Amino acid sequence: MTEDMLGSDICRVCRSEGLADRPLFHPCICTGSIKWIHQECLLQWMRYSRKEYCELCGYRFSFTPIYSPDMPRRLPLKDVVGGLLSSIVTAVKYWLHYTLVAIAWLGVVPLTAYRTYKTLFSGSLDLVRIMSLPVDMLSTENLSSDVFDGCFVVSCTLFGFIGLIWLREQILHAGGPDWLERDNVQLPPVDNPPHRDVQDGQQHQDQPAANQPQVQDNNNVPPFVEDPPLLRERLPPIEENELEIELDPDIGEELLNNGDPRPLQNPENPEIGENDAINPPGVGEPDLARREDEPFPPRDEPGIDGAQPNVQAGGGWRAQGQGQGEAEEANWNPMEWDRPAEELTWERLLGLDGSLLFLEHVFWVVSLNTLFILVFAFCPYHIGHITIAWIGLQEHVTASHFEGLVTTLCGYCVIAVSMVVLHTLAALLGLQRSQRVLGLCYVVVKVSLLSVVEIGVLPLVCGWWLDICSLAMFDASLRDRESAFKLAPGTSMFIHWLVGMVYIYYFASFILLLREVVRPGVLWFLRNLNDPDFSPIQEMIHLPLLRHARRLVGSAVIFGTVVLLMLWLPVKILRWAWPGFLPYTVTVQSEAQVSELSLELLLLQVILPALLEQSHTRTWLKALLRGWCKVVAWFLDLQSYLLRDQSNEPEPAVIDEPQHPHLAAAHQALVQRERPVGFQPYVKPRWFPARLIGLLLCVCISLVVASLVAMTLPVWLGRRVMAVWMVGAPAPSPPVIIPALAATDGGEIVVTLSGRVHEVYTVACGTYVCWAAARGLALALSWLPRGRRAVFDRIKHWAVLGLKASVAFVLLVGVIPLLFGLLLELVVVVPLRVPLEQNPILFVWQDWALGVLYTKIATAVMMMGPEWRLRLAIERAYNDGIREMDLKFVVTELAAPVICCFGLALTIPYAVAHSIIPLFVSNLQTQILIARRLYPFLLLVNLVCIVISFQVRQFKKLYEHIKNDKYLVGQRLVNYEHRNKAQQQQRSS
Repeated sequence: MTEDMLGSDICRVCRSEGLADRPLFHPCICTGSIKWIHQECLLQWMRYSRKEYCELCGYRFSFTPIYSPDMPRRLPLKDVVGGLLSSIVTAVKYWLHYTLVAIAWLGVVPLTAYRTYKTLFSGSLDLVRIMSLPVDMLSTENLSSDVFDGCFVVSCTLFGFIGLIWLREQILHAGGPDWLERDNVQLPPVDNPPHRDVQDGQQHQDQPAANQPQVQDNNNVPPFVEDPPLLRERLPPIEENELEIELDPDIGEELLNNGDPRPLQNPENPEIGENDAINPPGVGEPDLARREDEPFPPRDEPGIDGAQPNVQAGGGWRAQGQGQGEAEEANWNPMEWDRPAEELTWERLLGLDGSLLFLEHVFWVVSLNTLFILVFAFCPYHIGHITIAWIGLQEHVTASHFEGLVTTLCGYCVIAVSMVVLHTLAALLGLQRSQRVLGLCYVVVKVSLLSVVEIGVLPLVCGWWLDICSLAMFDASLRDRESAFKLAPGTSMFIHWLVGMVYIYYFASFILLLREVVRPGVLWFLRNLNDPDFSPIQEMIHLPLLRHARRLVGSAVIFGTVVLLMLWLPVKILRWAWPGFLPYTVTVQSEAQVSELSLELLLLQVILPALLEQSHTRTWLKALLRGWCKVVAWFLDLQSYLLRDQSNEPEPAVIDEPQHPHLAAAHQALVQRERPVGFQPYVKPRWFPARLIGLLLCVCISLVVASLVAMTLPVWLGRRVMAVWMVGAPAPSPPVIIPALAATDGGEIVVTLSGRVHEVYTVACGTYVCWAAARGLALALSWLPRGRRAVFDRIKHWAVLGLKASVAFVLLVGVIPLLFGLLLELVVVVPLRVPLEQNPILFVWQDWALGVLYTKIATAVMMMGPEWRLRLAIERAYNDGIREMDLKFVVTELAAPVICCFGLALTIPYAVAHSIIPLFVSNLQTQILIARRLYPFLLLVNLVCIVISFQVRQFKKLYEHIKNDKYLVGQRLVNYEHRNKAQQQQRSS
């Protein structure tokens, strides 16, 4: 080391100077007091931070190896072969272990689960079938199908187990139902128990101080416990209207309890509601966030939930069992559980750490699967089967095509009723522990059934109602739907459920958007999903079944009415006013599959992503809703009631750039959600009920008109575009019949396509045309107030951007996918599908459409791989976008290299096959064979070269690893030589 290194310079980690045995190094670009560091300190910091570069300058540290002096220039063959064999043995060992892990988790667990399930549910269960279960486990018959079905069974049991754990956490953190907590109240000790003898009394008199803390501890409130009943009675009374106001579809109950959801008249000012003049914001309006759904029912509400009168009135806390659990929780030491939590990782749990401890986990998973199948499937099914047989509904259940599911749900209903009865008997007999266990079991069954109804039954009903109301749109009948259901009942139910879920999701998204426009309180009959206190699971736990039933009926009425107004009625009007427009074409009987494939790929890869990545649709829809509300409010004189007061909430500036450009418009309604706004007073005009009826009529008429426009305009435009598309197809495409012109009675010429296209494509293309026209119109209207010169500058700017985007679009979306599709056609499709005696015909249009898909897949795979030149170019082009596009960079760094590679891969084999091969081979059949097989042969050669180069690199790494293991002594840190010193040394030399 130099003398300046051993001077006053100190290490930036340990702050000590360099010594002869511990010199200082400067391994990075940092200068000044943080320039120097010891090698030991750096190694310790690298182990701690897990970084191989400086956290300040980002320079990667480098080390030079120090080998033993007796190391030969080349390793002996014996050492190389020994290291290679050691690596092979290690690889085989890991391969065997991972194979065992895969067989255990992907074979044994699903197979045992499914065959246990099949044994329990296939016919009558007797002792012979139970004893033959181990033999059935070892059977190889239908092995693959049983494993596949077993994965579904294991997934169901896993989700059920996770759901039970999560429901338990919900009950522990937020408390159980009110009737369950009230039933577990016990009287606290007020006085000391009577003494059995005088000595005990004397002893207690000598220790008065020891008894007082005990009584005080018995009266302490445990953590996470509600106020005791005695304290609740001393609380100030709550207004009745604060407890009765709800925000749910129970409209009839609201009208009965409150008379009218509108505020009462103020005697001083009859034009202003009573809530406007008296109640502060957030008290009298039913649209409050904390009143939208009462999380707890009234305490004296009886019903099917098993609410019992509080016979233990007078106070008390929890049950003794829960008190013991809380005492154990209070005495829990977190340090005792930290160590097992750190040791049990996913690798150790699944067996990926190389140990065999996962076999115990496999045994427990198999046992839990069997237990869950027996308790949560076998028992409810047989209970339901016995109940249905006793009632005599076996024929109806069999006709549903879902006998197992219906029977199991019936069994769970019977179990729920049995839990209520047993809970009541336990309460009468004073069995508190049994009463709480039965109550918790009832809560679990209740939440499960309500989840099935709200997540499964309600969307299924909505989907079937949508299908029934749209039968005339597709020229179908109920008999067709019945035959389709009988042919594939599972598929039919799943499709209807999926359609219903999508409908409910977009309905909720529209309501969220509507709440941002109208005054808080207008939508008092709908639940506000933006409420941070809204928890569906907590409502399922606490609210009684009667309220859930009323909500379910109200939701079904609202959903069904909207479907009638937006689907059934517009279809009837459209068939009457425009007879030739319907039905929509959803089944195409055509042999021209090329155009259909091209349209589908364009729809999925180009049109839909462009629409979904734009948030302008949500902005336009919100502006349209605000405009409609202003017009209707002005017409009905309901400005104060309908519109949001924006005097204290200024409208934010319009931002052209979307905040979430990669989300759909419906997702924006969930991402940009706001907290519920408090009550805003409003002025109630004369004839207020009549004006509300007029508002409802305007809503119905607007829904019908909007649905008519949405059903006709995109389809009409899309059919015109498709007519031009099909007629203007390139020459290699199959011939398409030209649209025929037909004249109606009114003299109007109607274009009728003899070979009609699927309406999905017409709707997509028409929607895209409407969106492009609306976007252009919005830009033009935003430019007009800026003046003529600004408009010309913007037009010039966008013209330049459009020209650049056109060039980049032609290269990236036109040329590259076309070359990619042609190359894969010649390499894969032609050698496999076209015989040698036939000439291959290349459909350029189809190759380009497939090339678009291949290019997107290749780009996604490339973005997941390591960093290299092409990936960095793609990332930069994507981040720049259209407005900041560098056309020169796109052409030189992205398009040109890819086009050159694909072009050479296409032209070199063609040139060799048709110019060089004929000079040496005269046989025509051989020339055709070579021309056909040359493309896949060259691909195979390239793959072999890549594999060989990869193996050479791996062998070099293995060689270095063997050399380091045998002869490496240590490593020395390499100093960073600054450029100035290097230049000075070059000048001095």
